[in-house]
Formats: sequence, C-alpha cells, structure tokens
Amino acid sequence: MDYFIGVDLGTSGTKTVLFDEIGKKISSHTIEYDLIQPQNGWAEQNPADWWNATVGTIKEVIKKSDVNPSDIKGLGISGQMHGLVMVDKHGEVLRNSIIWCDGRTGEECKEITETIGKERLIEITANPALTGFTAGKILWVRKHEPELYEQCHQILLPKDYIRYKLTGLYGAEVSDASGTNLLDIAKLEWSKEILDKLNISQDLMPKLANSVDIAGNISEEASKSTGLTVDTIVCYGAGDNASAGIGTGVVSTGKAFTTIGTSGVVFAHSDEPQIDKQGRVHTFCSAVPNKYTIMSCTLSAGLSLKWFRDNFCTSEIEVAKYLGKDSYDIVNEGVEKLPIGADKLIFLPYLMGERSPILDENARGVFFGLSAIHTKYHMIRAIMEGVMYSQKQCLDVINGMGVFPKEMYACGGGAKSEFWRQMMADIYNTEVLTVQNEEGPALGVAILATVACGKYKNVESACEVMIKTKSALESNITNHEAYDKFYKLYIKLYPMLKDSFQELKKIN
Repeated sequence: MDYFIGVDLGTSGTKTVLFDEIGKKISSHTIEYDLIQPQNGWAEQNPADWWNATVGTIKEVIKKSDVNPSDIKGLGISGQMHGLVMVDKHGEVLRNSIIWCDGRTGEECKEITETIGKERLIEITANPALTGFTAGKILWVRKHEPELYEQCHQILLPKDYIRYKLTGLYGAEVSDASGTNLLDIAKLEWSKEILDKLNISQDLMPKLANSVDIAGNISEEASKSTGLTVDTIVCYGAGDNASAGIGTGVVSTGKAFTTIGTSGVVFAHSDEPQIDKQGRVHTFCSAVPNKYTIMSCTLSAGLSLKWFRDNFCTSEIEVAKYLGKDSYDIVNEGVEKLPIGADKLIFLPYLMGERSPILDENARGVFFGLSAIHTKYHMIRAIMEGVMYSQKQCLDVINGMGVFPKEMYACGGGAKSEFWRQMMADIYNTEVLTVQNEEGPALGVAILATVACGKYKNVESACEVMIKTKSALESNITNHEAYDKFYKLYIKLYPMLKDSFQELKKIN
C-alpha cells in the first residue's frame, strides 16, 4: 500500500493528514499559531511558525501511523492564499508575512488601478486590485520598508515558502498565483505588462507550474527534520480553496461548495473563465489543469464566531474542557433553542473589512437591532446567520454570472455542525451535501500528489476513487421563507452604513 501526505497551511494552524492510496485517513495532527495584528485592520504571521508546525505535524502523523516512511510516496501542500513572503538571496525571510485578511493596502490598490486601469486589470487577471491580494502588499513594502525590499531575492506565497523549505527549490503554481493580481489568467504566466508598469522585477517572481506537477523531492535537510525520505515526491500543490475543491470532488461543471472556515467561501467549478466585471467575486485558475473556478471570499466567517467565543464564552470553554467536548457544541446547544432571526437581531460580519461582495476594507462588524431582550446566545445565532447571509449574497452574484450549481457541498469547520449545515440549506433553499472524508484541502493536495506520482491518470479519476459523498440535508421551505425576510433587510444595511464606515476611519 502506498501513502500520501496532505499539508494544509491555514490561518489558525497547520494540519497534516496521512492518507492511503484510496483516500482513507490514516492519521492527522494540527499545530496552531498566532495571528499578529500590529494595527487595526492589519494581519501578519511569522513564516517560521508555519515551518515549525509543518515539521511537527509531519513527524507526528508518521509516528501515530506506524507507516514506514519509505511507503509515503508523495506530499502536497495546500495554503492560505495571497500572503506575501519575501526572502533574501540566502532564502531567509525578511519580515513577517502580510497575510490574506490584511487591509492596509488601500492606497496601493488605488495606485495599481490607476496605473493599469480597472478594466484592463480585470481583463488580464480576472480580478480588481484588492487589499487582500499580493500585488498591493509588494508595493506597500517597497514604499514603507525600502531597505527590506532592496534585499528581496524572491517573492513567494505562503505554501510556496513551505514547499521551498521541504525541497530547497523555488516555484509557484497557477491556482495560488491567480490571486496575486499579477498573473495573466489566459496565458498562465506572470503578466509582463503589469510587472513592468508597477516596476516589479520579473526576477523576483518564481517559475510557474500546474498544481499536479512535480516540484521536487524532499531535501536531505528536510528529511532529517521531518522523518520523510528523500524519495518522497512533492507536487506543487494549490491554494486552500482550490485544494478544497479537489478534496470535495468539485472538479466538473455544476458542482460547488461553501466553506465556513476562518473566511467564508462559495466556490464553483467552470470549464471556461467567467468574469464578474465589477470584481465582486474572483475568477482563479483551478487545481485541475486548464480549468477555472469562480470564488467569493468573505473575510470573517468562522473568525467572527471564534472572536465571540474567545472573548465572551469562557464559561462554555471551561465546561467543554470538563466534559471533553468541543466548545462550539456547547455554544450550539444554547443557540438552537432560539428562533430564526435571533429575535430580530442581525449581524454584519465585517470584523476585518470585507472583500466579497462589497469590496470595502473600511467596513466593520455591526449588531443591528440589539435590545435588552438579547442574550449572548442571540448574538451568536445572529453571527451564524449573518455569516450565511454573506454567503448567500455572494451566491446571488455567481448566479447573476449565469452559473447555477446543481450540487452544493459544505466543508470547513462550520460544515461539522449539522445545525450550521441546515441553516445553509434553508438560506440557500437547496440540498447541501458533505463528503465522508472531511479533510477538504489536505485530501485535495494528497490527491494531487497521487496524480503527480502516477498513481492515477488525472485529478478526475483520482477523485472518483478517493472521494465518497454522504447523505444530504434538504431545505425546509418554511425556514427559507423566514430567513429570507431577514436576508432582504441584511443586504440593505451595508449601503446605508458605507459612508459612516468611511467617516469612522478618518477619526483619529
């Protein structure tokens, strides 16, 4: 039996999973790390934390499994997208990574839009200049930290840095690169026009490949650190949502998934590049060669619930520890008893600003309708509903592009909650499915590794063997109609508050 490893480099932690060749999970391990917020709206992480977590989790899954490392044939890496990692000529990291949910680059995004032209930028990259994307971060460092920029030898995305540490080789792949504002999505190469106009040297950008291509083997140094052999092949891997698409079998037209993780994502497969000219949702390259994805990203989905739990639910956390349960399960017990609409309380989940579909880094979280009758459980329910309303708003945009998924899968941490999945089914008014193996991105990149190693002919045939669907939750039409009344009010709130968010930013 051959085995394959999927490393999922996330925002809250890195999870590594060992699978056999038919997709069965053998062992897994997660190591968490911190989010660094030097200022309001900024978000950074230390790449050394990612590397230490990668080494620690790989060693642990091998130890737990009792699998002979020589039987581990391949490894793939899934990673949070858009983060800027800058290394010098020795491969040493020059500063903390500015990650996907950072909102500091508003001025730089304006500069990119003015320099390239909004329509031209979307024509080339399929996306507008957004604060979460990488290009604005590059310009920000060049403007504010020129001495560091001068030392930069290579610009990498988070998972590409970890792959470099594993193989000693630089590289990038198209699913992640298409979230930088620097990739020509039609030519599948770095855009010379954009790089030249922004005065970014082509030499800083790593070579490009497909997700299933072989990047190299585990280096001798990484072998000593991880316990893997130098015969283990490392494929290029994919961005986290592209990986999740593979891991849930969303590899053909008509399929989509919704992720409730730190961020919230609606992700649909497309055989052709479909572009929203307003830039409210993204078009990226798929981890399936020569295919595309349409994807929204709301910045504070599960993050909104985690923020509330960590700050206001210490008693539930303690009870969960005592009972040996997940603290979110304890929280859900208090929420499920409340009515749809949380007794007329609505939450706007803009804790880190917002990307899809409003494109406003200055937006902030709001509880609307708060009154003396409301408890913290009302607020939690409002958070969960608000997160799902934000996903519904994104799905409406995707539908407006002529893309109507027939199968909707749920994945991410939120998908583990039947309560949240039922809420999704009711708000979308559609059947919601899950897959038996809930490892999503980790399974996705393990599947890519199987293809890179020649175990399967292509991604589609690997998915047929390695992914199995579970039973679905049906929508309740009565519940849908009840949610829809609040959803219609939800989508009116941001336009009324937009100017106030701008005014709030200006207050010193």
